[in-house]
Amino acid sequence: MPALVSGADVASEKGGREFFELRTYALKPDKQAILDRYLSGSLIPALNRLGIKQVGAFYETPAPASPVAHLLIPYQSLGQMAAINASLGDDPEYQKSAADYLAIPALDPVYDRIESSLLSAFETMPKLETPAKKASLYNLRIYESHNEAACKKKIEMFNKGEIAIFRRTGLAPVLFGEAILGTRIPNLTYLLAFDDEAARAEAWNKFRSDPEWIKLKSIPEYEDKRIVSKITNKLLTPADYSQI
Repeated sequence: MPALVSGADVASEKGGREFFELRTYALKPDKQAILDRYLSGSLIPALNRLGIKQVGAFYETPAPASPVAHLLIPYQSLGQMAAINASLGDDPEYQKSAADYLAIPALDPVYDRIESSLLSAFETMPKLETPAKKASLYNLRIYESHNEAACKKKIEMFNKGEIAIFRRTGLAPVLFGEAILGTRIPNLTYLLAFDDEAARAEAWNKFRSDPEWIKLKSIPEYEDKRIVSKITNKLLTPADYSQI
């Protein structure tokens, strides 16, 4: 059962921290072009008209037989997110441009289902950070914990030093967020940007050998075995129309 939004998460909204929706589309074979037309020509332009900028669109790489797409939508508030569906229904330009996509028959679907997670930005990284130039490779990582306290402790570790070490060693963050709705909670999610695979490998190697990181991870309360149950690691390439 999805988690509920807590008082602390609502407080983060008042403090200026953003929320991020991460949608995952498990596509049927040969349906990527249909989704691309919908996202690039209908949904993302409609979101932009509603004041939502820097919408990211990515595909997992190497591409599986049935592509998996990820859509990243940043929100200034929970209220803005809640108003989206009604706003799209009242947008004639969206309804017209998305008509073919929305009329696709049940016997020929574009995707199995959409999975969606809602993330609350970290205290030390309250906003989405778009790379100065569009990266060619992104690294999406999800850290699951065995309970809420352990997840909060890993978030504390990032806030108290790990994110700063990331930045210094070339692991350029786009976002850090705690999942407040979605699957496999409790977890945290972050997204990193790189010029290419060589830059990614170099940055991670530099990070692993960094003296401050070695010192930080040696603190008993921050040991992975105590606070992290599973790490999911995905490499993503941006769609041509991605705004991140």
